[in-house]
Amino acid sequence: MTNLTINEVYAIGAPIVLAMILLEVLFSSLNNKNLYKKEDTLCTIGLLSGNILMVFMLKGVTLALHFYLFQFKLINLSEIMPIWVLWLVTFVLIDLVFYIYHRISHRVNFLWAIHMSHHSSEEMNFAVSFRQAWFGPISKIPFFMILPLLGFDPTIIAVAGVISTLWGIVGHTQIVGKLGPIDWVFNTPSHHRVHHGSNEQYIDKNYGNLLIIWDRMFGTFEPEEESVKYGLVKNVNTYDPTKITFMGWQEMFNNIKSSNNFKEALYFIFGPPKTRSE
Repeated sequence: MTNLTINEVYAIGAPIVLAMILLEVLFSSLNNKNLYKKEDTLCTIGLLSGNILMVFMLKGVTLALHFYLFQFKLINLSEIMPIWVLWLVTFVLIDLVFYIYHRISHRVNFLWAIHMSHHSSEEMNFAVSFRQAWFGPISKIPFFMILPLLGFDPTIIAVAGVISTLWGIVGHTQIVGKLGPIDWVFNTPSHHRVHHGSNEQYIDKNYGNLLIIWDRMFGTFEPEEESVKYGLVKNVNTYDPTKITFMGWQEMFNNIKSSNNFKEALYFIFGPPKTRSE
């Protein structure tokens, strides 16, 4: 086990994140970049509020589920690994599971209906990283259940997961260029700008959170070359967080109602979305 708690991670991370946002706002203002728009930021706050509420409701349940599953672990990793190795491997496995979850969320319609909220902004700044789906905490549960079953400590999973999430904020900016050798391994701002692009060559690319190695290994990597057009292939044209949260579901249910047969209805649920941003 570890003495580091989630609250301590937030206590350290929150001031850093706030400083990053303030510096970016200052940079934008001094250089007339117009990186932040009032309506877009307020919409992000609305989406984040619903996400935080869901996290608060599910936090204890998810941790309890992980501890329950941990009883049936395949191997006791803490007995065969030094604690620092266990931490390192936990970070790597969390990132791999996230890559799988994230990629499927872009390719399966009902998961895309949840995740598209994050891509609904036509801006790119640190605040956009907080544009989180209301039902995202629910959709992640089945994917991350594998970690305690493999033998990863639920407490370490929880803390490492929060740290990984904080790293994800770093990628949401236009003020950091390419970073040379760092770009070879990590999911840097340049790589994540591609992920938020609706340019044809950028769709279905760069799903990693902490590492970019999974995209390089599994053929979903794309370097940032031409200027990125942020947002969805078909943009939402609204700043209402409730509309953004449910519009994908509404379209999916309308398609199901108008489907010609059961197979076609299943396709509208589990098939790839017709329009998306990566």
